[in-house]
Amino acid sequence: MPQGGDVRKDIPSFFRIVSRWRYLSPDSVSNMLKRVLERAGIPKVRFHDLRHTFATIALQNGVDIKTVSGMLGHFSAGFALDTYAHVTTSAQKEAAMTMGNVLSM
Repeated sequence: MPQGGDVRKDIPSFFRIVSRWRYLSPDSVSNMLKRVLERAGIPKVRFHDLRHTFATIALQNGVDIKTVSGMLGHFSAGFALDTYAHVTTSAQKEAAMTMGNVLSM
């Protein structure tokens, strides 16, 4: 299994998913996801949709944008902020309402 410096640099990072000492293609991962979803009786979703679901749920539950951005592998938090602005906007409204309640006491 590749470790540390043993990772081949000629293989794009999205191909570097390692299982049982071999590299897997994105199609293999998608096919595995499809089988898991079918067995669980869950409707078909794309693997990429899981990233969006993760990011949305994390942000809605108070994980900061910088942390979510890093976990998704984004170059900058700005990209994640642009992509998930709708989630952070609702959080800002909720924070404003909370502060409004505090200040009106």
